[in-house]
Amino acid sequence: MDKIFYNESSAVKLGWSPDWFGASHFDEELLKKVKKFQQEHGLTADGLVGPTTYRRIWTEREASLADYRPKTIANRGQSYIICNNDYVEIDWPRVVLPIEADGLRLTSGYKTVQEKRKVTNFVCHWDVCLSSESCFKVLKNRGISVHFAIDNDGTIYQFLDCNHIAYHAGSTKWNSNSVGVEIANAYYPKHQGWYKSKGFGERPLWENKKVHGSTLEPFLGFYDVQLEALQALMKAMNKAYDIPFVCPTTPNGETSTGVSSVAAAGRFNGFISHYHLKKTKIDCAGLDLKQLLEEIK
Repeated sequence: MDKIFYNESSAVKLGWSPDWFGASHFDEELLKKVKKFQQEHGLTADGLVGPTTYRRIWTEREASLADYRPKTIANRGQSYIICNNDYVEIDWPRVVLPIEADGLRLTSGYKTVQEKRKVTNFVCHWDVCLSSESCFKVLKNRGISVHFAIDNDGTIYQFLDCNHIAYHAGSTKWNSNSVGVEIANAYYPKHQGWYKSKGFGERPLWENKKVHGSTLEPFLGFYDVQLEALQALMKAMNKAYDIPFVCPTTPNGETSTGVSSVAAAGRFNGFISHYHLKKTKIDCAGLDLKQLLEEIK
């Protein structure tokens, strides 16, 4: 057996890299490092990263992920998100990870996945909460989850590793291959005073926005800084999972304002709003995904 080739194939399938074992390449040095790890953990020391060895290193890495924070990223002042126990750079200055002291970490309400998950789409929600902290509390109380939240000031909170299956979209066929974000927005205009009193400023009032063939009553829209943070997160998702910069569109090329049959079937590859999946959902009506994606291509 070509052990080096085996490990290369294993890494592609499971989602690990030589640096997980302290090596730089798929070579004899990696085989030695893997054997040492296997010996230390009572496993068959053959140098092959099969499912059992992978699960053990995955668990070990998850328990001490902060120790693997990339020094090059920290030195440049870059931010990052966590995907499959690894770090992916994101071009945004305010990102709070669940492993940090001030982070918000969900510990239940999702399905743990260790092998590399195939993510094909990114779902946008609004949380109908005053802040991401409030959203976090609601998720915990309801026993559901989402991967990210974007707060009123544009801070991105990551609640759990993107590799886990969050219960955010409402169906297994949607959750299993997606990553989701909750954008802070209390929605109802009556809450405008709260935002002003907290120093966030007045939210834009979105009017004449349509969804599922109906025109909604005026509602609160997103701050510009939230949309900028969303675009940064979209770019990171493209980098991490190669999600293409496309969304459901109408025949004339505009962002679709109704259910996408392809997305509803769990087959869409791109960026969507929750309403693209189900007629009973209206989030994020008024969010022009096509325009946002065109601006970052």
